[in-house]
Amino acid sequence: MILFLSLLQEVDIEKKLEEAPDASYSIGVFIGTMLPFVILVLIAYAIYRYNKNRIKQL
Repeated sequence: MILFLSLLQEVDIEKKLEEAPDASYSIGVFIGTMLPFVILVLIAYAIYRYNKNRIKQL
């Protein structure tokens, strides 16, 4: 679903950075692009830990 939504957005990051009012805008763009990946890694790790602990109890 996230991949589908990202395909619909089609945001040109380079154009946004050129039209940015100041340099701090690039920090927000960087955080905005990295945040989905960090969230997916955290979800994957939570699933891994849950399954690892569940197998130990069996």
